[in-house]
Order: sequence, then C-alpha cells, then structure tokens
Amino acid sequence: MLSYRHAFHAGNHADVLKHSVLSLLIEYFKQKDKPFWYIDTHAGAGAYRLDSFEARKNAEYARGIGRIFAARAALPDFLQPYIESIDALNNGADLKRYPGSPWLAAHLMRATDRLRLFEMHPQDVQTLSDNLQRDRRVVIAASDGFAGLKALLPPPPRRALILIDPPYELKEDYAKVVDALQDALKRFSNGTYMIWYPLLSRTEAQRLPAKLMALQLPALRVELQVEKPQGEFGMFGSGLFIVNPPWTLRSQLQTWLPQLQSLLGNADESSFVLESTGNV
Repeated sequence: MLSYRHAFHAGNHADVLKHSVLSLLIEYFKQKDKPFWYIDTHAGAGAYRLDSFEARKNAEYARGIGRIFAARAALPDFLQPYIESIDALNNGADLKRYPGSPWLAAHLMRATDRLRLFEMHPQDVQTLSDNLQRDRRVVIAASDGFAGLKALLPPPPRRALILIDPPYELKEDYAKVVDALQDALKRFSNGTYMIWYPLLSRTEAQRLPAKLMALQLPALRVELQVEKPQGEFGMFGSGLFIVNPPWTLRSQLQTWLPQLQSLLGNADESSFVLESTGNV
C-alpha cells in the first residue's frame, strides 16, 4: 500500500521535533573532519510547498513550523542551523516551503559527505529527484528502505547517521522497525540511528516505545505529546528513539523540549518525555 503522502502533514509538530533534532545530530557529526553518510529509509519528496492543496487541507504547518517561526527570536542558538535551512529554502522570504529530512540534511552537510535515500512512492520519488537532482552527493533508490539498508552497512567512511522513518500505514511496520534496527546494529554497531514513531492509541503504536527501550541500547527516548488522544488513528504526538546519541544531545533537549511543548502543545493536554537507557 502506497497511499501515505507526507505533503498533507509537512511542517507539523512531528516534523518540527524530528527535523530540529536531526539538525542537532548533523551539526555534531560535522565537528569531525572525517566525512559521514546520511541514510534515509523512507525519504519522501524531499521538500514541500505549504501553499499546495495538500498542505492547506488541514494546515497542520500553522500549528507546527508556523508557531516556531513566529517565536524564532527566542529559540536557543543551537537551533539556528535548522531555522536557517528553512530560510534558505524560502530564499529569505515568507514561509511557503518546508524541507523534508533529505533536503534539510543535504543543505547542512558538507561537500565531502554523502546521502543515500530510499523512497517507494512513484510520485514522491520523482519529486525527490527533482528537488535534489543537481546534488552529486546524493544517490536515490526507488525501493524498500528496510531491505536497502542492509546493503549499505557498514558505510565506507565508518561514520553514518541513519533515519528510519516509515509511514506506519501497515501494522507490520512497527515490527519491521525493531527488526531493521537490530539487524543494522549487527552490521554497523557504531552508527547513530534515529527512529521516528507516531503517538497513536492503536495497540502497535503504544507498544513500540517499550519494545525499543527493552533492547537496552545506549539510546535516548524523546517524545512530544501536543494534545490528548483523538481516537485510534489520530496522532496526538510523536517520538524519537536515538541510538548512540551525541553526548551533547541530552542537555540540548533539556533546554529545547520544554520550550517546544510550550509553543506547540495544548494547555493541560501536552507533555514531553526525555528518557535514557543503556548508560546514556
């Protein structure tokens, strides 16, 4: 099934959490001169128009990146690369476009770094290619990222940031995430892995964070709930499970998460989680 289109959700609260943290990880990787790879198992279209029919249908960006941009002067300095990337995509003008993970990573990464992207939706693959077609650092595969990840690990530079971010349309995706992470760590134990997951009332979504924590990996669990649960399929927040996180990340999140909750969360319905496992 390939019905999921991220264009309807671009710039929402989940994107803000995911991409703000992704920018922190990339900036940390850049502190060393040695090149690194960015691998994205479910890359999407790369960038999105916020004035499109899809984005305007529910205007989720207005309650996400719209609020962040309105408060940008008060944001921590370490978030400037994230904000500046969005500015660059919009050529310094009003907020009409929002970067997906691939565009954000490509903008922040150096000439010596490399990107390996997977996407299966035919239309999104074409748009992804159009958005990044002039970038020789990028290789795009129109294939299953869960399967494709195996062939890339370990990467040649032995440094990599891997984003595992499926749409969770199928119940099987939840089990595949855990299996893919365990298999990847056997091939490349030193990589930094960031798994994104939705906060939903459905059983599989409720169980996933506990399954990830039970692996007892050196990891951070990060969650932002913006409202009370809205039924089985209504997403009321999202989470990240970050394996082998930078030592700087926890303190950055201790600053950022309370502010993010205040900006994006509904009063008396919102909360955040910052939890570590495996001696992180």
